[in-house]
Amino acid sequence: MTDLDKALAEIKRGAEEILLEDELVERLKSGKKLKIKAGFDPTAPDLHLGHTVLINKLKTFQDLGHEVIFLIGDFTGMIGDPTGKNVTRKPLTREDVLANAETYKEQVFKILDPAKTTVAFNSQWMEKLGTAGMIKLAARQTVARMLERDDFKKRYANGQSIAIHEFLYPLVQGWDSVALEADVELGGTDQRFNLLMGRELQKDEGQKPQTVLMMPLLEGTDGVQKMSKSLGNYIGITDAPNDMFGKIMSISDDLMWRYYELLSALSIEQIEALKGEVANGVNPRDIKIKLAKEIIARFHSEEAAQQAHDDFTQRFSKNALPDDIEELSLSVDEQEVMITALLKDAGLVASTSEAIRMIKQGAVKIDGETKVTDSKLMIAKGTTAVYQVGKRRFAKVTLN
Repeated sequence: MTDLDKALAEIKRGAEEILLEDELVERLKSGKKLKIKAGFDPTAPDLHLGHTVLINKLKTFQDLGHEVIFLIGDFTGMIGDPTGKNVTRKPLTREDVLANAETYKEQVFKILDPAKTTVAFNSQWMEKLGTAGMIKLAARQTVARMLERDDFKKRYANGQSIAIHEFLYPLVQGWDSVALEADVELGGTDQRFNLLMGRELQKDEGQKPQTVLMMPLLEGTDGVQKMSKSLGNYIGITDAPNDMFGKIMSISDDLMWRYYELLSALSIEQIEALKGEVANGVNPRDIKIKLAKEIIARFHSEEAAQQAHDDFTQRFSKNALPDDIEELSLSVDEQEVMITALLKDAGLVASTSEAIRMIKQGAVKIDGETKVTDSKLMIAKGTTAVYQVGKRRFAKVTLN
């Protein structure tokens, strides 16, 4: 393989789609130091592993010698990205956005080289654009074009409201590419409309349109929906090592390989070798432990990763209950309470629906042994037991 072939293989690793690949190859052949952009709206203070799929890809370009731009959407964050939403998002205050942005800057440098990373804020050029400039920008697209976007189309068809400011979001994201003169923009597959808007606006401005590289959305610990704090299926990069270890060990064996491809620093050849080991009889759990330790070492330390492994082995591999289980006393009016309500009131799940889902997955136990299979199980008043959800959440609950 030539150096170009190797570089392209690394860039394409895990990618869902590149628009247009021949344009990317042309840019790489030019030998020019490319501007690689990925934007993140600081809508919450912490990043999770789902965010790092794009950050890892930025690192790939950085290692290949290109200019990486970590764009913090302090302006777009106040609009609220409507992607995938069936209701209008509540705009954040300027104070919330700036506070979250500061934590992003700290966290991203656990992956990227700070000396080789440009951190930009899109308020830098959007505030200069001003009201008149924003009106001119809005004139570039029609309502009909905006309604081609899948989530807007669905909301309109269902009679759900679409606020005018939501139409501005893809325009502002596209204008970011114009302001930065981006050669390549990275984004999730759900960002297709916004990413292509950047190409359109760059063409209008006489710039060479950016190449768009879309990465898949990483499924959360439930293995079904994309990783999200609001869904409670996330692994935060600031999570405590023990929590991080337990969450990674809770993912399915099949999902483990997707995490390896999108999150691990191991080469494709090394990952294939691990798959071969499993095919030859190695327990997938042992391969999952390697992944957990690699990720914890990246965001904490090698020592923290080993300690989390040791704690996990002691607590769960030996079916031992932890010593520091929280003890709760719940007052109930009836003589019996349904297990789903108990788990919710004890803070072990966020909602009744999550309790039902975890029971269906076989993830709920009583006293470390009895697996709950019936979501309508009734627990008698006056009983005390240890309730476990997944491999990390415990509570000793007395019903009074």
